[in-house]
Amino acid sequence: MLQQATTDRQRYLTSSLYIDWETPAVFSQAQALAKNCQTSFDVTKACFEFVRDDIKHSWDHGLDPVTCKASDVLSHGTGYCYAKSHLLAALLRANRIPTGLCYQRLTINDNRPPFCLHGLNAVYLKEFGWYRVDPRGNKDGVNASFCPPMEQLAYPIKTPGEADLPEIWAEPLREVVLTLEHFKTYQDVANNLPDISIRTTQHASVQ
Repeated sequence: MLQQATTDRQRYLTSSLYIDWETPAVFSQAQALAKNCQTSFDVTKACFEFVRDDIKHSWDHGLDPVTCKASDVLSHGTGYCYAKSHLLAALLRANRIPTGLCYQRLTINDNRPPFCLHGLNAVYLKEFGWYRVDPRGNKDGVNASFCPPMEQLAYPIKTPGEADLPEIWAEPLREVVLTLEHFKTYQDVANNLPDISIRTTQHASVQ
């Protein structure tokens, strides 16, 4: 279960270093996606499907450069799950839809340790409250979609040590940012995927 974000939802609308929706290209893309939409529900679906389907997952497609800022993800058309979640947050915030960042802790291979973080989003929908979506991109064995009130995420929690982290962050976790900014190729990121101790997650966001 998500921790309900009881603080002012304004935190989930701000433009920032990594969720830089005031960048002209990001704002323009957000407006274009919303142009033919009638409701915020429709806008959310359009933005989610754009990031899921049109922005390529770095590992799936073997693509550089490594991106982190939403504007860079849009410019290069690629990013890891974390970076794609930054872009989705930016597009939705530009349309005045509160959006945060969520994480799962998953096994990397074969349902056994080691573990890594996986990035996704929580969006505030008037009809349903906070609702998680996963824009990482679909492939064989992965079928995430926007179908509230039901969640359809990319990965289920199956193995001891895996977890749905319940927090909704306004900004990316420090460990995620350090990984995306330090490593220069998609392969280097894959070899050094970020992980955290679940007990310390409440103290690990980038301010």
